[in-house]
Amino acid sequence: MAHIPHVASFFLFLTKLSLGQREVTVQKGPLFRAAGYPISIGCNVTGHQGPAEQHFQWSVYLPKAPTQEVQIVSTKDATFSYAVYAQRVRSRGIYVERVRGNSVFLHISELQPKDSGEYECHTPNTDERYYGNYSAKTRLIVIPDTLSATMSPQTLCKEEGESLELTCEASKATAQHTHLSVTWYLMQDGERNQTTKIISLSKDFMLIPGPSYTERFAAGDVQLSKLGVATFRLSIGRLQPSDQGQLFCEATEWIQDPDETWTLITRKRTAQTALRIQPTVRDFQVNISAESTFTTGKSLELVCLVVGSGRDPQLQGVWFFNGNEMARMDAGGVLDLKGDYRQRASQGQLQVSKLTPKAFSLKIFSAGPEDEGAYRCAVAEMARAQMGSWQVLQSKQSPDSHVHLRKPAARNVVLATKNQQQAVWEGEALTLLCKADGAESPLSVEWWHLPQGQKQPELVAGMQQDGTVQLGASYKELNNQGSTRLEKTDWATFQLEISSTSTTDSGMYECRVSEGTRNQARGRSWTQKLAVTVKSLESSLWVKLMSRQPKVELAKTFGLSCIVEADYANLRVPLTMTWLFQPARSQVFHPLVRITHNGTIEWGDFLSQFQKKTKVLQSSFHSQLLIHDATEEEAGVYQCKVEVYVRNSLCTSGPVRASAVSHSLMIAITLPESKLQVNSSSQVQEILINSNTNIECSILSRSTGDLQLAVIWYFSPSSTKATWLKILQIDKNNVVKYGDEFHTLRRKQKFYPEKVSQDLFQLHVLNMEDSDQGKYHCAVEEWLLSTNGTWLKLGEKKSGLTELKLRSTGSKVRVSKGYKTENATEHGEVAIHCSLESSGSSASLFSVMWYQNRENSGRKMLVHLQHDGLLEYGEEGLRSHLHCYRSSPTDFVLKLHRVEMEDAGLYWCRVTEWQLHGSPSKWVNQASDESQHMMLTVLPSVSIDDPWTKCWTR
Repeated sequence: MAHIPHVASFFLFLTKLSLGQREVTVQKGPLFRAAGYPISIGCNVTGHQGPAEQHFQWSVYLPKAPTQEVQIVSTKDATFSYAVYAQRVRSRGIYVERVRGNSVFLHISELQPKDSGEYECHTPNTDERYYGNYSAKTRLIVIPDTLSATMSPQTLCKEEGESLELTCEASKATAQHTHLSVTWYLMQDGERNQTTKIISLSKDFMLIPGPSYTERFAAGDVQLSKLGVATFRLSIGRLQPSDQGQLFCEATEWIQDPDETWTLITRKRTAQTALRIQPTVRDFQVNISAESTFTTGKSLELVCLVVGSGRDPQLQGVWFFNGNEMARMDAGGVLDLKGDYRQRASQGQLQVSKLTPKAFSLKIFSAGPEDEGAYRCAVAEMARAQMGSWQVLQSKQSPDSHVHLRKPAARNVVLATKNQQQAVWEGEALTLLCKADGAESPLSVEWWHLPQGQKQPELVAGMQQDGTVQLGASYKELNNQGSTRLEKTDWATFQLEISSTSTTDSGMYECRVSEGTRNQARGRSWTQKLAVTVKSLESSLWVKLMSRQPKVELAKTFGLSCIVEADYANLRVPLTMTWLFQPARSQVFHPLVRITHNGTIEWGDFLSQFQKKTKVLQSSFHSQLLIHDATEEEAGVYQCKVEVYVRNSLCTSGPVRASAVSHSLMIAITLPESKLQVNSSSQVQEILINSNTNIECSILSRSTGDLQLAVIWYFSPSSTKATWLKILQIDKNNVVKYGDEFHTLRRKQKFYPEKVSQDLFQLHVLNMEDSDQGKYHCAVEEWLLSTNGTWLKLGEKKSGLTELKLRSTGSKVRVSKGYKTENATEHGEVAIHCSLESSGSSASLFSVMWYQNRENSGRKMLVHLQHDGLLEYGEEGLRSHLHCYRSSPTDFVLKLHRVEMEDAGLYWCRVTEWQLHGSPSKWVNQASDESQHMMLTVLPSVSIDDPWTKCWTR
């Protein structure tokens, strides 16, 4: 049975316990594992006192005796195991691995069906007193191994470039929910213990090629297809010699544990298919590249080039001189030199090498007359035979290349840049080569520079015949860091290098080569000029800021990309990128994070949470800012600033050579769209007086996520044209708050809410009476708690109306509707009357409520004369100002003492009939009616100095 390595995913540090409270935790179960395969169960203890290294004891409660403890293994007592487990513990089939002093794993290397049960991890007490829990349990269920993987063994012979298809059958019959992964492997001949992954279908149903097959997978040459329920087909479009070997398929079964990690529980391999591949012979041609003449003492190089053949062929090269073999390099790179060529190579005068897979080089460093003649090369394509030897597939020879000794000629000077480019970027190195030909003799050189816009050249550097170098006056000052160097690479080649250029280095360069010293008046000299341009980094720098999400939902992730566009992007110049942020309703940009040219990340201190929730991805000319769990604080304007340095700034800390700031990009943080829907249908309920009823508020749909609801109940009485009154509110924290007019104890007892389920709320109305008639509805609000602790209102919906009516009992109160006006004098008294058209039943009692509506203060209740004669005032201060009483069976009076000007306004009464009902009997509101409004006008009192008043007082 194949061993399955255990990957620990057991993290127990979930709760911080107070000092001294012991807590033992084990891996959450149930854990399903296959018989014959291993398992590891983690156990951890925290909050303990005593030594740091704690002891652990493992026991099991088997299904046949669920209350009986069976001891398995202990870190403290070697004799702890019961006999049924003793042999497996001694043979290390079961053992405990200590991870830390307070954490262990119980390992069972090969599960048996009888191992199912409830496993308990116990830690002996080392504390001063018992406090906490000292053991924890988890459930293990051992299930059968149902995985199978089959493929018929066979031997296949293919030619290189042909296609291949192989299928294997892999299935499982596990009762639990498991996933299957399938992988194809290649085991090359001679490497029995090493396998190469070709391609796999992961447990997450993703195709993943092996490292050696990634490019071929991307090109579509390697594929893995699932045919039906249990058939997996491997397809290779164009076979290569490296595909030869033994191929097989491996199936692996995975299960997801309660902690949401996937664990391997079974694995099976199929039989192997032997694949033999015959390489394809490819035609090719052989040519020699060489100069037809050479100079005595100079180097001579010939290159043997192969044109055609396949990709990365195994080639052997042989060099011939005047028909005789001089050197041989086999396909494995082993060199064999003939005759005196071996001695010349040992003295460093000759070198035979392989420049590329299809190019062989023969180089003679100091050629002489003996090297003049005909050269030829022969190339053979080789293939490795079964026993490891090489076999020739085909062989070709080049035509003869005749090389002649060059006769001395007139001297000439050639001036060029090292890379053949006369334009470089600021900060790049500029290397100029000045080469003289002709007979070898002592030479000296001077380099001159004529900057753009100037007429007088400057001396850059000079080298005398003895190698002494002298820098020009202006270049000495700039050369303290070695930026200008003059070297002699051979007797006639002079190299001038400016390691870090600036735009002032543009202009015309002149090389003057002289024979003899400066003191020799007749010494000959030659000169050559070359124009060079140093391009400014600043001139072609542009920064672009992009985002796919200008509007981002709260708590979502959004990203910004800063792309640097420049003509010198291939130079890999050092640059620093800084992300800037301007909050909403602000005019100032603040630095968020700076990625310096030497790789250091520096976080700004403007928003402290940015570093914890932000990820920065950086490449040469691209920076990406990912901000997770977006809040309102991240809404605003973003910019990206780029600073470019020259290449050697990493070592010299040079100044910024170019900088640019991107355009501004506004990011808005939006609330998620509300999905809240509330039942909007209306209904009418007829209720018997003094009975109870419920009004429902039903939620049809709601938004997903961590949301809370607030429910508000409203009431509009039938007796008035008043606006909606708030009865009560259940806020987002489930706290009940009553409205201003429903804050009395009697109102709270009559109306109370209930949350029946997550989507159903009810308002209970008890002891239905006439004043409860009217229309009711609820308003539901969705609230979202942002990560910064602020509640945000996501949406609001209103329900349909529910109208409550009293079912008729035959009783009806009628108040006289005649319109009245009344005048009163300031500081005097006035009586306002309210009359019934009939005295009603002898079994009835009546209560009356007086109301006033003033122009500036609105409607208010003044006084309530209850059916039992008790007086209740709307405000305590009214007790001395007014009085209410019943003057006859049909008349009610409201008397105002010491009338004031502000008492002017509308007055009316509401009379309610009460009768005894039920057993035990209680007074119940039967019906009520309101009077017509009466206008009270208050006249100002007359002054004592009024002559009319004096007349009357006499």
